[in-house]
Amino acid sequence: MKLESLDFIYMPSEDPARDLEWFERTLGAEVVFAIERFGTRVAMARPATGPAILLAGHLEGDPILVFRVASLDEAARELEAEGGSVSEEFEIPPGRIREIEAPGGQRLAIYEVTRSERIAGMSGRRDW
Repeated sequence: MKLESLDFIYMPSEDPARDLEWFERTLGAEVVFAIERFGTRVAMARPATGPAILLAGHLEGDPILVFRVASLDEAARELEAEGGSVSEEFEIPPGRIREIEAPGGQRLAIYEVTRSERIAGMSGRRDW
């Protein structure tokens, strides 16, 4: 299986507004969006280089490294053939995603871009 890129680090946040302000002011990260929906807040901050940071009020536990793959179905089949544990598919704005249970307990996910316009459509949105 080939990972194309590490696109997001999905991080839990008790206070996404506070944390987003810190990432922007202290680290110079660009705020892509800050949305409130379904009873939670999620914000995307983009540092000068590297993956985007997603600050999520609904996420608990360790951060999740989210990797892009060309084909979610093919990557999941390959992981499972090697004895990996892959969650059921669910959706995020840019496409379909599945979490991976790594042997060492690290939180990883793979996703396939099927709606590239969704992030661009959310860019600049600031609900708070």
